[in-house]
Amino acid sequence: MTFPTLRDAIMRPGAGRGRDRLWALRDASFTVDRGEAVGVIGHNGAGKTTLLKLLSRITAPTTGEIRITGHVGSLLEVGTGFHPELTGRDNVYLNGAILGMRRSEIQRKFDEIVDFAGIERFLDTPVKRYSSGMYVRLAFAVAAHLEPEILIVDEVLAVGDAAFQRKCLGKMGEVTGEGRTVLFVSHNMAAIRTLTQRAVWLDHGNVMQVGATPDVVSAYLTSVSDDQHATVVDLTDETHRRSVTKSLARQVRFESVALLGPTGAPTLLLPEGAPIRLEIGFAVTERVRLRERVARVKSYQGTRLFSSYSGQEDDAVEPGRYRVVCEFPSTRLRPFDYHVELLARAGENQDMVPDALVFAVEQGHREFDNPAYTSQADGFFSVPSTWSALEPARSETPPAAARA
Repeated sequence: MTFPTLRDAIMRPGAGRGRDRLWALRDASFTVDRGEAVGVIGHNGAGKTTLLKLLSRITAPTTGEIRITGHVGSLLEVGTGFHPELTGRDNVYLNGAILGMRRSEIQRKFDEIVDFAGIERFLDTPVKRYSSGMYVRLAFAVAAHLEPEILIVDEVLAVGDAAFQRKCLGKMGEVTGEGRTVLFVSHNMAAIRTLTQRAVWLDHGNVMQVGATPDVVSAYLTSVSDDQHATVVDLTDETHRRSVTKSLARQVRFESVALLGPTGAPTLLLPEGAPIRLEIGFAVTERVRLRERVARVKSYQGTRLFSSYSGQEDDAVEPGRYRVVCEFPSTRLRPFDYHVELLARAGENQDMVPDALVFAVEQGHREFDNPAYTSQADGFFSVPSTWSALEPARSETPPAAARA
């Protein structure tokens, strides 16, 4: 006599009848060759993390099979297994063991890990006293020094400050340059383009396209621009006002916002170097003088990059609905995702929408900047720059090495 497992009981025919079954990943078939670096892209909820958990053998597939040749190392959630009461030194050994590193391997790489994390001064302090940034730096430093044949990475490069992000990307570049197989999930299309040769685009659990990274990324970004979200954003919908200040304006209230593309049509995808034109709709409910309207562009981390202030209206504004366009003619934003924040002040009240709109800048041909960069760790803007040719220093004192 055989007894059904819990999974069999749940998945038996008729179980959950009347309910729609949601497949996190279905009919996803592709091959990764030895030594390839492959990017996995798609919107939130597309199935990217589920795919990596299946490949890491954390989750078993409902149907189908996965064939892997070689030792697998995963960087899915940095810091998993850290114990808050243990010191940074102890957690290096603990986390390294959890990730599959031998003690001799950890000892050999210990100084390199600590140097990479930059927390030497606090190495013997319990990690519960670390800042969130220090915690993540140490966790990534341990995970980054794995040496598996196959490395699976899930959006762990968006950690720490800009300088540490640069180190993370550099480490990832070393891994891909050593001929190891890498699967890399990220929303940073610039990093995907730089670190991978091929890409897999997932959408609602299905593989939409597999091919050369530039082709797949371009197709994905175009779909983002053409989908149902690339319309005028309705700010009267409370889902867009979850983080609005509690004292909403009675006199003025934002109703809509749209990013206008080069053709004048609403879009969520701008080519690099294109002007930012925001079409903003708002309602005035009673005669009032508008003190100012503000449009800000922020990074995906919430850093305010630049703002535009309308100034106070000369005359009072009558009740009604109004439309205004705010334009930033030249920004030179690097390719990534950006947020738009709106603020209006009328009398003593204000209306504020911190994340009214999210848009992306697509990488394009640049005639004005050094073409080699990897991520926003190099800065948010492409600024013109030149380097002079090497020439002898004017000092008559020879370098110390030469004197010796």
